This record gives sequence, C-alpha cells and structure tokens, in this order.
Amino acid sequence: METITAAVTNEILNDLIGINNDRIAGYEKALRELPPTDADLKPVFSAMITESHQLRNALGNEVQANGGTMETGTTAAGKIYRAWSEVKALFSGHDRRTILANCEATEDAVLQAYQDSLDLETMPAYIRELLTQQKALLKQAHDKVKTLRDQARK
Repeated sequence: METITAAVTNEILNDLIGINNDRIAGYEKALRELPPTDADLKPVFSAMITESHQLRNALGNEVQANGGTMETGTTAAGKIYRAWSEVKALFSGHDRRTILANCEATEDAVLQAYQDSLDLETMPAYIRELLTQQKALLKQAHDKVKTLRDQARK
C-alpha cells in the first residue's frame, strides 16, 4: 500500500488546522456571550482556546516540514455552523446549557474530523501518531464540556 503524498498530507493537515481555527473562534465567541453568572466557564473556554492554538501549531509545523504553507483561516463549514448557532441562540437564548450544548456539538465535529483523517489507511505513521495523540486530548475536552452541559439546569 502506497503512502499518500506530502501534498495530500498537507491538505489533510490544513483541513484540521482550519477546524482548530474554527474551534478557537467558537470558544472566543462563547467567551463573549457568557453572562456574568457563568464566569466559571471562562477558564475552561480559555484553556480550550490555548489547546487549539497548540494543536494547530503542531499541525502547522508538519505542513511546513513537508514544504507546505499552514492554513490561517477557518473552514466554510465552521462559518456556517457559527451562523446557525447565532440563529439558534435567537430562539433559545444564551443560557449556560445552550452555550455548552453548542460547544459540545463543535467538539463532536472536531472529533469526527480527526477520526475521518485517521481512517485514511495510507496516512504516514508519524502523522497518524500525532493525530491520535491530538484526538485523545480533544476527547478529554469533549468529555469535560459534556459533563458541564449535563450538570447545567434545563
């Protein structure tokens, strides 16, 4: 089985970089929308922003090592999701549970993107290892958001 080319690897990594950029933008938006009563979520969301910066930079280092240019923007799907979240918030408000549910949906999408990348059998082993490690960190973040959402009043 032939390993995928550096250009294809870079395309996949840049997609994940864009998804991490979406995650950063989503948590920055969530921070702006937090009511004062939910200030306890600020360090959680800030940590997730920092985590995505680190994940994105590690992916970017691999893209550059492969001779590519690191993605700097967000994905079209991420922009559409954020627009949908804004519309949805108009009808459901900016309560703690809604904010956390939107964050959990984002985490679900991020995990799926990583899994889709890992499902490519021809992915170079060193990239597969990096993505597996990053996915494990993202799963922990997902589970934290899910726990917080489950604890929020309905």
